Amino acid sequence: MRFAEALVRELAHMKAIAPDKIVTSIFFGGGTPSLMPPAAVATVLDAIASLWPVASDTEITLEANPTSVEAANFRGYRAAGVNRVSVGVQSLNEADLKALGRQHSPEEALAAFRLATKIFPRVSFDMIYARPDQSVAAWREELNQALGEQQGHMSLYQLTIEPETRYFDLFQSGKLVIPDDDLAIALYETTQEMTQAAGLQAYEISNHAKPGHESRHNLTYWRYHDYAGVGPGAHGRLNGQALACEKYPETWLKQVEAQGHGLKEFHALTPTEQAPEYLLMGLRISEGIDLERHAGLAGRAIDADKIAALTALDLVAQQGSILRATPRGRQVLNAVIRELNG
Repeated sequence: MRFAEALVRELAHMKAIAPDKIVTSIFFGGGTPSLMPPAAVATVLDAIASLWPVASDTEITLEANPTSVEAANFRGYRAAGVNRVSVGVQSLNEADLKALGRQHSPEEALAAFRLATKIFPRVSFDMIYARPDQSVAAWREELNQALGEQQGHMSLYQLTIEPETRYFDLFQSGKLVIPDDDLAIALYETTQEMTQAAGLQAYEISNHAKPGHESRHNLTYWRYHDYAGVGPGAHGRLNGQALACEKYPETWLKQVEAQGHGLKEFHALTPTEQAPEYLLMGLRISEGIDLERHAGLAGRAIDADKIAALTALDLVAQQGSILRATPRGRQVLNAVIRELNG
């Protein structure tokens, strides 16, 4: 329980930074939180409730790997107060799961997901696509199976090659071939088409939900609201401050035990630094951004000619003070944001 006790200490430090908040969502994510004993989850939740007021309808999510060992903890998590789980199925293809380094089989993943649906009020079915050698036909078949299992929310992410990973080394050496841009777009469009047909709206680039099933916690990020990041590698935004914790667990633990927190970064963000972050996060979601809020942060309005040019290309749409990326714009969102930030 050393880590749970350290999380409690760091939470107390966050309370000192932001004492007047009301908790509306809690998210256990990153790494393998479903290896945490349920008692540790309960300890953290009790600490949060002792530090801040907690809304009666607070969403409490835990990311779960669908191995049988981790699924065995589900009832304990529910008893501790978790009311939503995000199950990392990732793939329904045995060979691809092994290539991704996952410790579960497709059958084990489906069994864990089905168990979760019996225990938690809300469950997300999470997958990765645009994997090496994946065709549109193969993804369509796999996604169709997943859509038959989902319970109102799916997170569907295109595979990205991160530095300092085995995939990155293989990619750099030419031993790993991922879909080219044309195939990646076709896979993305297939994803949008099939989820839409199943009644799951793309409320964010990679997240699809039936009305009322959206992840409230993730919407906090995308709407650029405050959140406290606690634990190894966690990031946060509180009262105009950028926070980042030490990423190595053992180093973080020692720092918390020595000084009450594991923060490596804690500095004020100027409004002009916050403006591009708000733009970056807000255009990911279907509701878009408020141009007046952006102008208040940036100290100036986005160039109307740039918005008009992007509108003419069907990349953005404006309604009053609300600016949204169109479905076409979402496919090239980085370029859209660069243009608007310029």
